[in-house]
Amino acid sequence: MSEGTETPAAEESASADALGNFEHTLDALEALVEQLESGDLSLEAALGAFEQGIALTRQCQKVLSVAEQRVRVLLEEDGALRTEPLSPSGAP
Repeated sequence: MSEGTETPAAEESASADALGNFEHTLDALEALVEQLESGDLSLEAALGAFEQGIALTRQCQKVLSVAEQRVRVLLEEDGALRTEPLSPSGAP
């Protein structure tokens, strides 16, 4: 196997790790927002929390961007993007 290529199982594991990491990062971001909204932080602590929140937001955006690209690749058919409407949760 050449460098930089992953097996389907390795790709699936990496994807699961990224999603788990995304969930953890999103939870941390939500906790920071709650702290900031409480108004109990000093100005210095609020600025630090804001900076950390920006970094967490950028991490989430990167994961979402990769996920969007993967979806586009999966939906591409004959060089054209095929779109499908999303069905409501639980609908067939």
